[in-house]
Amino acid sequence: MQALGHVVLKVRNLQRSEDFFSGMLGMPIISRISDPAMTFFALETSRNHHDFALMEVGFDALSPGDDTTGLAHLAFKIGGSAEEFGLARRLFDASGTRVLYETERGSSRSVHVLDPDRNEIELYVDISD
Repeated sequence: MQALGHVVLKVRNLQRSEDFFSGMLGMPIISRISDPAMTFFALETSRNHHDFALMEVGFDALSPGDDTTGLAHLAFKIGGSAEEFGLARRLFDASGTRVLYETERGSSRSVHVLDPDRNEIELYVDISD
């Protein structure tokens, strides 16, 4: 293997999740398709067509339980400084987004929140950069 190509997250409502990932987190949308309904995002330093995508599965979709296998969380690097971390933290405070927890582990500092479908999303900075 050479690299992680991309991650696709199943969501109940594509527009609601686009609003979170693009509107709230600032991830640029690069394309959309309708069958299946998907939105594709590219990260700032990417050389891939897309790094992350959302796929709509409908409002009746079941959520995975805490005791099932599957995704634990998605982590996105947002920078390398305390200032960049503070900016993300203030964004969540201003929007009313509930922060699950913050942590500092050696060389990184992170904040964890839930997306509209209750998937755990981690935004982190490498403070060793």
